[in-house]
Amino acid sequence: MASLKELKGRINSVKSTQKITKAKQMVSAAKLRKAQANAEAARPYAARLAQVMGSLAGKVTVSENSPKLLAGTGKDQVHLLVVANSDKGLCGAFNSNIVKAARLKAKELEAAGKTVLFYLIGRKGRPVIRRVYPKAIAAMFDTTDVREPGYAEAERVAAELVAMYDEGKFDVAHLFYSKFRSALLQEPTSQQIIPVPAPKIEVASDAVVEYEPDEEEILAALLPRFLKTQLFGALLENQASEQGASMTAMDNATRNAGDLINKLTIQYNRSRQAAITTELIEIIAGAEAL
Repeated sequence: MASLKELKGRINSVKSTQKITKAKQMVSAAKLRKAQANAEAARPYAARLAQVMGSLAGKVTVSENSPKLLAGTGKDQVHLLVVANSDKGLCGAFNSNIVKAARLKAKELEAAGKTVLFYLIGRKGRPVIRRVYPKAIAAMFDTTDVREPGYAEAERVAAELVAMYDEGKFDVAHLFYSKFRSALLQEPTSQQIIPVPAPKIEVASDAVVEYEPDEEEILAALLPRFLKTQLFGALLENQASEQGASMTAMDNATRNAGDLINKLTIQYNRSRQAAITTELIEIIAGAEAL
């Protein structure tokens, strides 16, 4: 049985931890408002761009002369899994859920006889993938010095992916990130980003639209922008998801710390009372002996 000094030390230690988790919860709650606003503000732009892409792609016949980002390499043997994680912990299962989704996709592709490579964004997903696929990591994008990954980072990632694609290092690329639903729900999401799948849209009217310059030229200019937009949106969704997961995890940790403090306090009081009772019995017994 632990001594009174040990119990008191445990209580003080848990109280210190509780202060940290409470502070982290408040910081995440403050950051969540901004991250959620950024993610939600980017969605209409991405949706509208997807509509324009769908309209243009529907008017273009995909052939060998089409942009490579749309036409593809003609093969689908080598698949690159772009896994976007954060650089910080204390956010529950946020990072592990994204890695889990990527690993399930990798197993599915390997079962189909495909070659799988990884492009890792962020630091937290690296250890697991390194352990399971030590020779399959094609490249890593470091965001350690970046306070909040944004459009500049999306441009750099897109440029690296396009360069690898042009060099023939992969045939298809899939992006894995966490879509923000609420502070309590973050949904691991995957989507193909290279070659860019032509978005399907419903035709609202039979109006004839003429493009100047022609559709193929506009599409060739929009494809890289569309890829950057998809990556940028994923980074924004990840930021909001990370803060939501962190706030929820720290709230749970704070509550658990409170419960543990109560249990330890009860145990401390019982031990203290038992010690006092023992001392009284010893004093009474000693007095009677006299």
